[in-house]
Amino acid sequence: MPRPIVASISISALQHNLAVARAKAPGARAWGVVKANAYGHGLERAMRAFADADGLALIEPDYAVRLRELGWNKPILLLEGFFDAADLPQLAAHDIQFAVHCDEQIAHLEAFATDAVLHAHLKMNSGMNRLGFRPEAYRAAHARLAKIAAIGSITMMTHFANADDEGNPDLPLAEQIKRFTDGTAGLAGARSVCNSAADLLHPELAFDWVRPGVMLYGGTPGGGTAADFGLRPAMTLRSEIIGMQQVAPGEAIGYGSRFVADRQMTIGVVACGYADGYPRHAPNGTPVLVDGIRTATVGRVSMDMLAVDLSQVPGAHVGSSVVLWGEGLPIDEVAFAAGTIGYELMCALAPRVAVREVQ
Repeated sequence: MPRPIVASISISALQHNLAVARAKAPGARAWGVVKANAYGHGLERAMRAFADADGLALIEPDYAVRLRELGWNKPILLLEGFFDAADLPQLAAHDIQFAVHCDEQIAHLEAFATDAVLHAHLKMNSGMNRLGFRPEAYRAAHARLAKIAAIGSITMMTHFANADDEGNPDLPLAEQIKRFTDGTAGLAGARSVCNSAADLLHPELAFDWVRPGVMLYGGTPGGGTAADFGLRPAMTLRSEIIGMQQVAPGEAIGYGSRFVADRQMTIGVVACGYADGYPRHAPNGTPVLVDGIRTATVGRVSMDMLAVDLSQVPGAHVGSSVVLWGEGLPIDEVAFAAGTIGYELMCALAPRVAVREVQ
């Protein structure tokens, strides 16, 4: 028999979440963001689930080409653009759109001879200070890009740092919006600013394109729980109890003896550890479901196993079902308890975990 840990991926949940994203921005077209192997859910699987998206967006040029090979014939966007001039012939051949965020990329485009029509997404650094042209340099970059004969369209884009925290004193959302609208005023072309948080919380900013990411997979970037927005978990990580121990008061559990029992306890050992993608730094008390009953982890997560308190699950036995996150236990709740975010847990799912597709 195979090891009992399995990640179930729900196609209907992915489809539902895309529909929520589109309903939040009915006047805009939607990119389905499928970077990082579709946040750990599988590129080919996400491509099928997001058939109703207007395009797919990702980071990896080789995966963009793979989408074409798999039969995706709608737009594809590289959110970080191309990384080298040598990428351009392939992108042109496969009609792959790309972000432009620096002078070096524009220089590569100026030197690139092609009969293809290229579609660029010119990125503004409106305050996040990752990629993009500052507002005062944006118009010059736009003008320079527009002079390139192969450029068929320029979409103007930026990325919000605090769409889930609009009053953030270090960079208010309103300030980023002002910088973007002032910097692009009068320029022709579509506009794209909304990530998941903005799509969910600020539909008035939808403009022409939205770029939902983590919300498509049933996670939330903040501002409420996924269920608050009608989102469904797409990934459920399940395993089983593979062993049980009776622990007396004063006895410790796991590496480093981080947890010491203060009472007689029944402990269950779950076939899941950090080599499966579960966070090693998850503290005592991280929520888990055993046979549908909420309980919590105890002791340090090891490579292949973790321990849970079965004191409140009297019917538990070897073979009892365990949900680490997903249906009945939001991934963001587990992530919060572990001091991280749901994105990381999704993307960290290890190759050795069996994946089962469900409708």
